[in-house]
Amino acid sequence: MADQNMSNGDHAFQTFVEEAIKDYEQTQRDLKEIDILIKQSAAEVERLVQRNAHASNQEQQLKSNFETLPRDYIREVYVGLNDVQQRLYTMRGQLEKLQSDQRNLERLAEFQRRLIDFSGGAAFSPTAGRSLSKESDLSSIIRVIQTEEAAKQSLVREMHDGPASSLSNFILQAEICQRFFDVNPDRAKAELNALKSAAGSTFNDIKDFIFDLRPMMLDDLGVVPTLRRYAESFQEKNGITVPITITGVERRLESHIEVTIFRGVQELLSNALSHAQATQIQVLLDLDQEQVTAVVEDDGGGFNVEETMGKKSRTIGLSALRERIEMLGGEMTIQSGLGQGTRVEFTIPVEMETAV
Repeated sequence: MADQNMSNGDHAFQTFVEEAIKDYEQTQRDLKEIDILIKQSAAEVERLVQRNAHASNQEQQLKSNFETLPRDYIREVYVGLNDVQQRLYTMRGQLEKLQSDQRNLERLAEFQRRLIDFSGGAAFSPTAGRSLSKESDLSSIIRVIQTEEAAKQSLVREMHDGPASSLSNFILQAEICQRFFDVNPDRAKAELNALKSAAGSTFNDIKDFIFDLRPMMLDDLGVVPTLRRYAESFQEKNGITVPITITGVERRLESHIEVTIFRGVQELLSNALSHAQATQIQVLLDLDQEQVTAVVEDDGGGFNVEETMGKKSRTIGLSALRERIEMLGGEMTIQSGLGQGTRVEFTIPVEMETAV
């Protein structure tokens, strides 16, 4: 019996070492890939630096001939300058993030190497052992990084196409106002009114961005009022009615659970609009004593669940959401079919808190 226990222990240890070796090899492959991305990003940054210098020279020439140049050309120069500056800022941020990820992966690789050396892993073949059905911790880390980066890239695109573009027009309109104050006061007044209107619209857009990024009322009032407010905002911006039904005992939950519920509903509403082109969306939130259930149902185009969940480009948000929910001990189910709409339900276990 003792020999059998020893044999089982040796087998478990060997399996552990083999898995550690596979993780180390994967880390080395990831390091090679990220090194290529860093070189590509560095080259793009250098190219954008040169373009920015050229655009800045154009701006200086424009200022010296402002009154004689067509307004369309002036706008084109300022928009071009703003575009290259935004791209340069984004690429520098991406390069810094890649370099940070590289340093983290290098530390991970060093830890894995020392672990393998300490456990005598050099005696095992790097290709030995059975294939693993469970994904490695490193793969989970990479998925989290990819999800975060996808969200950041989406936010950058929205900021670039919205407020950043509007701010470049503010500069142009301010320059025009300044030029016309003495020679054409009426034109200057009209431009100021247009600038005021544009500033008000952009301010509202920025408030929406801040709310989508992290609504302060989620911390102050909880998930239920925040979801109601978000549904109202979603309706106003997209012209789609989003009735939200709350059942059970309305109360505060643990902060990480409230964030997961809000982000989950936010992701599902976004998918229903952008991917499914839904015209009707319904939200249900049931606060039971032992669990919270959220349901988002739409009348959109639907999809083949098994096929689509394997397509990373479309489902990275859904996959990340399912992973977060399962980490909290919950589960998520998706019911959909081509032309049949989509119904997504997720549940998270909770402890009973004080009702509000």
